[in-house]
Amino acid sequence: MIPLFSTQQIKEADAFAINTLSMPGIVLMENASIEITRYVKEKVASLPKSSIGIICGKGNNGGDGFAAARHLSNEGYNVLIVHLGTESEMSGDCLANYKIIKALSGGNKNIILKKYNSLADLNPFKKCTVIIDAMLGSGASGELKEPIRKIVETLNFMKSFKVAVDIPTGLDADKGFGELIFKSDLTITLGELKKGLFFGDGYSNCGEIKKGDIGIGFSFFDRYPVSEYLIEPEDAFNSLPQKRKNIHKYSAGKVLTIGGSADLPGAAALTAKAAMKIGAGASIIAFPKSARELVHKEIDEVIVNSYEDNSKGYLATQNAAELEEKIKWADTISIGPGLGREKETQGAVIKILKEKKFGNIVIDADAIFAIANYNYKKLNLKNFILTPHHGEFSNLIGIKTSDLKKDILGFGKQFVNDTKAYLVLKGAPTVIFMPDGECFINTAGNPGLAKFGTGDVLTGILAGLLAQKKDIEKSLISGVYLHSLSADLLSAEFSELGYTASDIIEKLPSAVNFIRGTFA
Repeated sequence: MIPLFSTQQIKEADAFAINTLSMPGIVLMENASIEITRYVKEKVASLPKSSIGIICGKGNNGGDGFAAARHLSNEGYNVLIVHLGTESEMSGDCLANYKIIKALSGGNKNIILKKYNSLADLNPFKKCTVIIDAMLGSGASGELKEPIRKIVETLNFMKSFKVAVDIPTGLDADKGFGELIFKSDLTITLGELKKGLFFGDGYSNCGEIKKGDIGIGFSFFDRYPVSEYLIEPEDAFNSLPQKRKNIHKYSAGKVLTIGGSADLPGAAALTAKAAMKIGAGASIIAFPKSARELVHKEIDEVIVNSYEDNSKGYLATQNAAELEEKIKWADTISIGPGLGREKETQGAVIKILKEKKFGNIVIDADAIFAIANYNYKKLNLKNFILTPHHGEFSNLIGIKTSDLKKDILGFGKQFVNDTKAYLVLKGAPTVIFMPDGECFINTAGNPGLAKFGTGDVLTGILAGLLAQKKDIEKSLISGVYLHSLSADLLSAEFSELGYTASDIIEKLPSAVNFIRGTFA
């Protein structure tokens, strides 16, 4: 696991360095600028031109930019610096580095320094190989004000390689949200990794993320408690189930998928097949009797257990009793994919959840819709696993998706704290919320996962692993990562355009072998 930190913890680290280690702030700024220069040089080396534009704010982030400009000019690059504030508006360390670069610009032809007055001052940036954003640091939050808002909009349209110092301007480094954000190709985050860079708008706008040392070492941050982590491949490996030599098909994990309907037969088939492909010994679909031939076309090894639907083609409340024996039989049940949203179906879902005659349960899709309509607060969801995408989760907790986006971690943590459930919030990236308050952010995956059926496959993977491992946290971590790793292997082979949910299922054994070959 890679720990992620809050902006408050980063501020405390700076204060510790200054007040306890007696490191002046300008020394921290110098160390940061050296790291910025190092990473920028790595990128410029592979780019055709060698001119660098830097937009500097009035605070410490701007000071980092001024100091980096000095180093880059000393390396021989042509550097254009546009600054936003007057000398009287700049913070102390920022002003010190501004005065140095101002003095150097008087005699160095490869340095151009100018104050921002209008958008026309940004036109020379169009010819720069690299544009560096050093306007606002991680302490900034809220909507961007003018002129910074217009500056970000203008720079985002330029085709140069873009670098953000610490965070992209406009991003809330704790909440991973911003109305308008500088879209960087590389973010050099200073001190430690900030959680908001890795989910929500941070995931979309930060590009490649590098960690820059400010001179106090990274071990210093070990003293801070953290609750957000990035999942590493080794975590998925360590969470894999171990097969005993004397197991048989029923001791290898039994999964019951309650899903599918006459209108939506394919989703349940994907879920049940994925459960078996990830190693479950037995996988059964509970499916309407009148439409069973629809799902039989989709499966081979999976068994269909049909219930009497009186030719309706969907699950009804009375079927809950009919399925009771199989529900008790299964180590894990998955419920929801393709069930449909008939009132009778919703009633059946609620009845099954209330009776709790199952071991473990993974709840997805239409079953989540049923819970939302019933009001999740009236149910005991302790130890249940819910796997909604953002729209489904927003509907479940009664907010707009646009509001969820503003504080994904906050809403997710509140939900699991209130319900003691496990939440797998599907998205780019998927975030796993544990009842104890910890969050795990997936680091694998690609845009090709945004297709019909991929969520159904994830549900089956989680159910299949949980039936074998019977450890919820490890099953979720391994399942989420392997699902995305399968997609990454397919993307490398066929591009993110050329694979489907069924392909992800077939690639699962390769994904398992990949991480086993790496760490075993």
